[in-house]
Amino acid sequence: MIVRAPGKLVLSGAYAVLEGAPALVAAVDRYVLADPARPAALVTDEVQAAIDAGALDAAAWFDASALRSAEPEPPLASPGAPPREASRKLGLGSSAAILVATLAARAAAASEARAARGVQRVQRVQRAPAWDPRALFLDALAAHRRAQGGGSGVDVAASVYGGVLCCRLGPGGELDVAPHALPGGLVIEVFASDASARTSAMLERVRALAAREPEAHRALLGAAAEGARAAVVAADARALVAALDRQVDALAELGDRSGAPIVTPALRRLRPAAAAEGAAIAPSGAGGGDVSLFVGGAPPSTAWLAAAREAGLERVPMSLGAPGVHVLDAAPLLPA
Repeated sequence: MIVRAPGKLVLSGAYAVLEGAPALVAAVDRYVLADPARPAALVTDEVQAAIDAGALDAAAWFDASALRSAEPEPPLASPGAPPREASRKLGLGSSAAILVATLAARAAAASEARAARGVQRVQRVQRAPAWDPRALFLDALAAHRRAQGGGSGVDVAASVYGGVLCCRLGPGGELDVAPHALPGGLVIEVFASDASARTSAMLERVRALAAREPEAHRALLGAAAEGARAAVVAADARALVAALDRQVDALAELGDRSGAPIVTPALRRLRPAAAAEGAAIAPSGAGGGDVSLFVGGAPPSTAWLAAAREAGLERVPMSLGAPGVHVLDAAPLLPA
């Protein structure tokens, strides 16, 4: 049995989501594969946190190379093949996807074991899900936050539920998740570069700014939050582009004040040309340059693509709105 969980792209609301603003996140067709029948070659901090909490009985083998490579995923992700070497690291939420895939794989294995013992006998067409998505989400969210010392959890939501989601942090840390429809006619192209920065280090610098210059921090995140709220209610591509541009403006200054490279020099150089095409070029998630998004009402021009290549950005084939964690293949079910 192979279970796979998708990675994610944060489209809007980075940083501001931690202050209660809405974030838009999309699951992408790059997956972590997990096989509960194979011993784990590596136990991540998040998986260990789930084991320590009693949410997981054991780790499982996984392959996260598709979330760390700019190369397209092979057909059906070639479950039996060895992991690929990543051509460059992509910030697609691999730690969350590994955790979600592992939790789901172990739940599916337990379900099959019960069926084999005759405790649960069902026909294929009537087969109940091997896991409760809500319970899986809550277990994964708790373990992910425990391992990382906090975080919004939007990457966990994308891996569990899939699609495009609007996520909001409540005052008690709960994460409200709802499906979200992006405006019609929207084009989103994904770009990767060799630049990268650790999300935890970026957040640490932003938190240091909050302690050092609380008023500046509050004002900049307030401006980003306004853009995030506008993105959620955007009725067309033009309105969403404007909302993203407002966020990039605020995040660029937030990075300048905190010393975190949220909006890289390459993106700053490309922004005017994107604006001339009625589009925005924005960092995905915490920024740092590893993944950027071209968002507009039409694909980027040949001239813009040439400028992006010159700036070190490589277009990455990727589709948004992928399904959440699911069983990719399974052994035949017992007859009823």
